[in-house]
Amino acid sequence: MKKALLFLGVVAAAAVSGGVSAWAVAEAGRGAQVEYVEREVERTPALGAHFAAYEAGQYPDLTYAAENAVKAVVNIEAIQQVEVPRRGQFGYDPFLEFFGFPQERSRGNGEPQYREQRAGGSGVIISSDGYVVTNNHVVDGATKLRVKLNDGRAFDATLVGKDSATDVALLKIDATELPTLAFGSSDALRLGEWVLAIGSPFDLQSTITAGIVSAKARNLGAIPNDFSIESFIQTDAAVNPGNSGGALVNTHGELVGINTLIKSQTGSYIGYSFAIPEAIVRKVVVDLKEYGFVQRAMLGIMFRPVDQDFIDNEGKELGISEIGGVYVAGVTEGGAASEAGIRKGDVVLDIDGVALTSSATLQEQIARHRPNDKVLLSVKRDGKVKQFEVTLRNKADKPELLSREDVDVVETLGGKFQDAGEKLCRQLEIRGGVQVVGVKADGILARARVKQGFVITHINDKAVRSLSDMRRLSDKVRSIDGIYPDGRAASYVLVE
Repeated sequence: MKKALLFLGVVAAAAVSGGVSAWAVAEAGRGAQVEYVEREVERTPALGAHFAAYEAGQYPDLTYAAENAVKAVVNIEAIQQVEVPRRGQFGYDPFLEFFGFPQERSRGNGEPQYREQRAGGSGVIISSDGYVVTNNHVVDGATKLRVKLNDGRAFDATLVGKDSATDVALLKIDATELPTLAFGSSDALRLGEWVLAIGSPFDLQSTITAGIVSAKARNLGAIPNDFSIESFIQTDAAVNPGNSGGALVNTHGELVGINTLIKSQTGSYIGYSFAIPEAIVRKVVVDLKEYGFVQRAMLGIMFRPVDQDFIDNEGKELGISEIGGVYVAGVTEGGAASEAGIRKGDVVLDIDGVALTSSATLQEQIARHRPNDKVLLSVKRDGKVKQFEVTLRNKADKPELLSREDVDVVETLGGKFQDAGEKLCRQLEIRGGVQVVGVKADGILARARVKQGFVITHINDKAVRSLSDMRRLSDKVRSIDGIYPDGRAASYVLVE
């Protein structure tokens, strides 16, 4: 269609020229002297009377942001070792052989076999000496990482650290004088503001799409982690598989978010895409670089947003009639909120002056802090608003920062987990536990040959009755005790 429009434009110009030539010939036919006069013609758009004059400075120009930011966005190839069943691993069956089904007798010593699986994503260079930020799910489980720059160069990358709760990871490549993308401010983003999404969808490196900020502080329940922090920036910039870990930039070419996921029934973009805000990314990156893990601050409350549904269903019973804030449904004993005097039934209205309009807002505000940081909470109790200064704590309910010797047990174990259900616990006659539903090739479970289905009941002789219990552990894993679904108990002791 564009070609047709351009072609018609050329034809129209020729017709005008033809009209001028015809006028000159006609004059010549009447005996007039023909003169060729060069004139400078002023061309103006054919605007209707109801259009305002175009003022370039008043409209967004995305070319500056696009041409500069794209240089700092990279393609990431993640290679994983995936376990595959070996032929004949279930043993020789003479019954099948009798009926003519060929079999291979099991060979080897029963060691698992693996194959390489390659996946792609995007990342953003944030320092000239080679630090690259991306999504945790892009690099999770990878045994080798390869980063390809916008200029075509490629480097092997090392994993500095990753955080499944925020879906952020930090890589390092051995290079210098790299183009970088400066952090902007996700707080300053306004609804309707233009943004660009840059990444490698479907392995199409350096793809740029544009859209506007559709919403802020979205909580989708998409990150499978008890401590998940979700406060996504929603945009309508087209994002597809491969964009994960890429940049969301403003019109100044500043990084305001990391593109993470789409909401779609098809698996491809249909109008909604979501990015982790820069405020969370920046804090997580600093922690990963300094400690290798995230110094996560905990408020120590169970809460629900006070929205219209809350008012309609529970407001009258609880004496709450106004929308706003979060209702404290429970307080962790010995936690930060409990120690500061916050009680069940309170309504937290704001944190450091930022109004809590949703669960995501509270999560984002706490996620910006480290243990031992102080925050000021406005709390409504018995119709009166009081101020509480709260000293945030770590996941073990202690005020100090974790050390490098402390670990994220879930990450270290290298697996996927779920709480053992009541039925399974009754069957195995245990009071609780965490079931292994997947084993990754690079973790403790794989090295110890723990099989899928195993229910962990103790780590380092400490009872583990839920996934929350496991996530609160920070000591180096020395032993794992539990039971398989068939009732067989097992203990694993790690020897260095």
